[in-house]
Amino acid sequence: QVQLVESGGGLVQPGGSLRLSCEASGSIFSIYNMAWYRQAPGKQRELVAIITSGGSINSADSVLGRFTISRDNAKNTAYLQMNLLKPEDTAVYYCNAEHPHSGYSYWGQGTQVTVSS
Repeated sequence: QVQLVESGGGLVQPGGSLRLSCEASGSIFSIYNMAWYRQAPGKQRELVAIITSGGSINSADSVLGRFTISRDNAKNTAYLQMNLLKPEDTAVYYCNAEHPHSGYSYWGQGTQVTVSS
């Protein structure tokens, strides 16, 4: 079992920055692939970025050059640094942990990010 708690969401103006954190507990954090997803009102949940247990990273085209995913295995925490935020980035952001062998997946409760002037 893995428990995930996201934090760091909020209201920010266009062009601003936020850093989301996802703290994990209950299992060996370092073996999991960690990802951030988001879901805007009326839209499907979409992958934002993923960092594997080995440190490989993939990001959605829409956030390339603006968002950076990272992890600190010593702190059992994954991060999403979001810069140059746009109104279309407004969504609930979810942290996900996926076991690389079983494929079993865990989700956090989500944190709201609103980009508006």
